[in-house]
Amino acid sequence: MSKKNKLQKFEENRSFDNLFQYSYERIMEEGFPLKGRWGTDFFHNDHPVVLELGCGKGEYTVGLAQVHPEINYIGVDIKGARMWRGLTQAREEGLHNVAFIRTRIDQIEHFFGPGEVQEIWVTFPDPHPGEGERNARHRLTSPEFLERYRKIVTSDGILNLKTDSPIMYAFTLHEVIEKQGLPLLYATDDLYANQDDLEVKNIRTFYEQMWLNQGLTIKYLRFKINL
Repeated sequence: MSKKNKLQKFEENRSFDNLFQYSYERIMEEGFPLKGRWGTDFFHNDHPVVLELGCGKGEYTVGLAQVHPEINYIGVDIKGARMWRGLTQAREEGLHNVAFIRTRIDQIEHFFGPGEVQEIWVTFPDPHPGEGERNARHRLTSPEFLERYRKIVTSDGILNLKTDSPIMYAFTLHEVIEKQGLPLLYATDDLYANQDDLEVKNIRTFYEQMWLNQGLTIKYLRFKINL
């Protein structure tokens, strides 16, 4: 993406009333006004709130919102130019159950109150390959990130991981779920070879389809964040 194109998208992003861009300094000084109040003050309903972390272009966030109008979806990413596509599609389709936050994932607890989020999707995150704690702690399913999520999810909150990375899949399954004794609801290391009728198969992002065309397998985990 050219610098000019990025700047155009950043400027157009200012016109979306469902995009929230707050600097860390502003959050620390003022707090986020919708924290604990997403249902009453923004969506104006009492529907469940579901997050997609590292949402990229927002394809999955919008796709889920299309299928489930009874659920509020919020995509979170630091790349504002990428989110432009999801924002544009949601506006064109008149989707009122979609919002986006431009922020780092490690600041997520500043945007939601305790128990405000019911479910989290982590779709094709950076697996931060390599050995050692330094790499592992940056993964969005690491124990460090789970502690952040526990501050905002319901007691029965769920995390979904969809990934093409064997590293990310094995790490989450063995080093996180099994070691912490978290309730595992579903696991497959080859989603589309699996014969189960799963809704998670119905939404494919551009990059997911590209990886499938390259012969890569897609892995999927669904588990409860709390014991």
